Amino acid sequence: MSNVPDDLKYTKKHEWARIEGNRVTLGISDHAQGELTDIVYVEIPEVGAEFQAGDEIAVVESVKSTSDIFSPLSGKVIEVNSALEDAPEVINSDPYGKGWLIVLECSDVNSDMLMSAADYKAFLG
Repeated sequence: MSNVPDDLKYTKKHEWARIEGNRVTLGISDHAQGELTDIVYVEIPEVGAEFQAGDEIAVVESVKSTSDIFSPLSGKVIEVNSALEDAPEVINSDPYGKGWLIVLECSDVNSDMLMSAADYKAFLG
């Protein structure tokens, strides 16, 4: 069974969100990194880029496939994990810690579209 921290929110496309006020840190779930296997490249947006909920916000490439990452909320990129440029494999070893992708600043943090950890675990089966 995949690691699913209770303090995060999740999407059906396997992104996670850590909501702290209007700051939302995004990444991919342990389940997603496990399905992708060895991650070799990450394409993340520049600071200042703005996205709407549902927009493609990043790309994660593994030895097996390429996956688009979608923003679960609307907001402006205020921080990116530039360490992933040189070490994208960190997502495999620490998807909820050092493997985070992007921090968004959101004017409206409507997390109704996101699943709780319990709901995500049920979704995974």
